[in-house]
Amino acid sequence: MSGDEDYVYDEESGEWMPASELAAKQAAAERVKVRDAVGNLLEDGDQVTLIKDLEVKGAGQTLKQGTLIKSIRLTGDAQEIDCKYPGIKGLVLRAEFVKKR
Repeated sequence: MSGDEDYVYDEESGEWMPASELAAKQAAAERVKVRDAVGNLLEDGDQVTLIKDLEVKGAGQTLKQGTLIKSIRLTGDAQEIDCKYPGIKGLVLRAEFVKKR
């Protein structure tokens, strides 16, 4: 901790803390929490499996139950995750149809 950092009053906790620490705390609180079909918290880079067959609109393809999707990315929406899958560009899945692996 540097000696020249500004301290700010955090009204929620009633404590004085470094400004950078308060900013990090507020950013964490604003982050959207995405949960899979069984309630597990999802994060960028997680692997998920499909819990049911899904017909992919525009691709003319069906992803089968149990299909492994590697390295997901959160979109900022509490129900959507961005995925990469061979042969399908721009795949976005709803979190209710996946389970964290």
